Amino acid sequence: MKMVAERIVETGVTSLLPTIITQEKSVYPKLLSLLKPFSTATSATLLGWHAEGPFIDLTKRGAHAPAFLLPATEGFKSFEEIYGAENLVEGEGWTMADNGNPSVRLVTAAPEVPGVMLALEEVVKRGIIFSIGHSVASTEAATEAVQHGARLITHLFNAMPQLHHRDPSIIGLIGASPHLASPAAITAQLPCTFTPEPVPLLELPQAEVNNSTSKRTSLEVVSEAFEHSTVPPRKATQGVSTPTRSPTKPQARPTLHLDKGYIADMTFERPYYGLIVDGIHCHPNSVRLAYSCHPDGCILITDAMKILDPNLKDGVHEWRDGKRFVKEGDKLYLEGTTTLAGSVVTLDKCVRNFSRFTGCSLGEAIKCATYNPAKCLGIEDKKGTLRPGAHADFVVLDRQGIVLSTWVRGKQVWTRKA
Repeated sequence: MKMVAERIVETGVTSLLPTIITQEKSVYPKLLSLLKPFSTATSATLLGWHAEGPFIDLTKRGAHAPAFLLPATEGFKSFEEIYGAENLVEGEGWTMADNGNPSVRLVTAAPEVPGVMLALEEVVKRGIIFSIGHSVASTEAATEAVQHGARLITHLFNAMPQLHHRDPSIIGLIGASPHLASPAAITAQLPCTFTPEPVPLLELPQAEVNNSTSKRTSLEVVSEAFEHSTVPPRKATQGVSTPTRSPTKPQARPTLHLDKGYIADMTFERPYYGLIVDGIHCHPNSVRLAYSCHPDGCILITDAMKILDPNLKDGVHEWRDGKRFVKEGDKLYLEGTTTLAGSVVTLDKCVRNFSRFTGCSLGEAIKCATYNPAKCLGIEDKKGTLRPGAHADFVVLDRQGIVLSTWVRGKQVWTRKA
C-alpha cells in the first residue's frame, strides 16, 4: 500500500480511500487492523478504507466472490462482526492520517439485503459514509435509504438496475425533487377542478411537394400550441383556415388541490454519485446525462485495480481465488466472461475524459475530483479546497490537463521530469 500511495501522486491524487472488496469474513478484522490511515513524506494521504461488500446483492455482485456475500441479519452488530467493532468507532479529526483513527470511512451496501436498513442509521451516526451500490433496490427502497442517511451512490450505472421510466430505482435518485419525501408524492392522484375547453380541430390541405427538391412550396406550418398572449397568431398561407381564440376569453388555468402528504414537510437531499469515466464503464452520453441532472453531486472515481500500471501489457493476468482477468487497454474483465473487473484508468485521465464527454471546462471537471468528493466525506474544510486552514493539497496541470506536479500539505511530492 505504501508503494501505491507513493506512485499514485503521479496521477494527481493527493488523498484516497482504497477499496477492500468482498473477502472471507474472518479476513476483515485482521486486514483492517494492519491498514490504518497513513502518509509519508512523498505519498498521498490514505484517509481510511472503503469497504465494498459483503452486504451486497448476489445478482449485482460484479467481480465479487459470491460465496463470501452475507446478509446483515443482526443489523449493525453484523457490520461490527465483519469489519471489527474497533474499525467502526467514530473518529474525531479523521483527516489527520497519523493519529490512529479507525480504518473504515466508507461502506458500500445494498439497502434491500436483509438487515442493512437496520444498520444504516448507526453507520451514519459513527461518521461513516453509507453508499448504495451493487444493489437492485427499488425506487422506494433507494429513496428510503437516502432519507435515513445514505449519502453516495457507488459507481453510478454499474451493478444496479438500468433506468426505467416507471421505476427509475437507484439511478433515479439523482433526478429526485428536493421537496419530495417519497415516490408517493409523484404517483399520487391530484384532484383537479379544471375542465379543458374543447378546441376545434385544424384541418390542413395536403402540402404540395416538389419532387426534385423535396421542399415544401405552398404551406407554412404555424404552431399555435401556446396561448395568444405568449405567442401571437401569425398569418397563415392563403387557402389555409386557421382557427383563432378570442382575446376576451383567456385560456383557463388548472387549479390543483393538494392534500397534506402530497408535498413533503421535509427536504430531500439528493445523494452524491461516483462515475467511472474511462469510456468503458459508462457511455459518454450517460456521463453527460448524469452531470446535467446533478452537477454538484458528481464525483470522479477510477475503480482502478492494484495492477494500475502504465507498463502492464494487454493479455491474461492472475487475480484472486484462482481466477484470472483479461486486460485490453483500459478495460479489465474476468476471463471467460464479459463481467468488468475494475479498471486501470487514472484519475487525471478521468478528468480529461469528463471534460471532453460533457463539454464542461477543465476547472469544472477538476471540481468533480476535488471539492465534490471532499464535501461528500464532510472534510471540505481541509481537503478539496485552498481555503485558509486547509491542508494545501493541490496539483499543477497544463492546459490539456496533464499533471506537472503534485503537492501534499504544502510540500511537493512529485514533479514531471522534463
